[in-house]
Amino acid sequence: MSLNVRGFGVEGKFGWVKGLCSTEKPDIAVFQETKSRYLEDRWVQALWGSNDFGFIQKEVVGNSGGMLIIWDTKKFIVDSAVGSEFFLAILGKWYGSGLESIIVNVYGPHNDKDKKRLWDALDGLINNQDVGWVICGDFNEVREHSDWLNCVFHHAWAKRFNEFILRNNLIEIPINGRKYTRVSDDGIKLSKLDRFFVTDSFISLWKDLSVIALDRRDSDHCPLVLRDKIIDFGPKPFKIFDEWLSKEGVDRVI
Repeated sequence: MSLNVRGFGVEGKFGWVKGLCSTEKPDIAVFQETKSRYLEDRWVQALWGSNDFGFIQKEVVGNSGGMLIIWDTKKFIVDSAVGSEFFLAILGKWYGSGLESIIVNVYGPHNDKDKKRLWDALDGLINNQDVGWVICGDFNEVREHSDWLNCVFHHAWAKRFNEFILRNNLIEIPINGRKYTRVSDDGIKLSKLDRFFVTDSFISLWKDLSVIALDRRDSDHCPLVLRDKIIDFGPKPFKIFDEWLSKEGVDRVI
């Protein structure tokens, strides 16, 4: 699960996110814009709703930013972690699988110079690891003009974002439930800033991936949930024609 929480200190925010963790039961949850300084174990445990957890955080700088990753230690074993100005990442293995995965929590910057620094930093990280990748979060960038509504579209910025995606062979998992993932406070500006990207090696492990956008309620961003779920539509349809009943041995075939 990924969410730009827009500050855990806001009244009601903790209870909302705790409810999401309880309902969705994610193996891993990543949060951007926590606006939090050092978070204690007992606070994270209360949010996660279980004692089976690990976490890594990037404290807030000034009045904005801050990132957090929490994982279920019964589902995912973390070997190492790395962080930079604009992302946090954990490397580990899923129980029952030999495939290593890196989960990257991104909180993208707003200006062009820092965006380039982010893409360059992720390029270096991805090129040094032959594992399954999940890169998600609030990228503060769009891929095409239709991802904005009532906002200024920067073609050069979007081009650089798409080049980063193509260069690293990233696959975006389409979002169901919403066209836009962020709404301004006045309800006028809408944008698709939150995404999930994966690599082929990750898809080889999880073959039925989908992303659902949930009700944003207490944030200007929607929570996104990446799921691996086969939908069971029941038995496959079967037709029989009356003529077959006149054929010898049809009862044995059925």
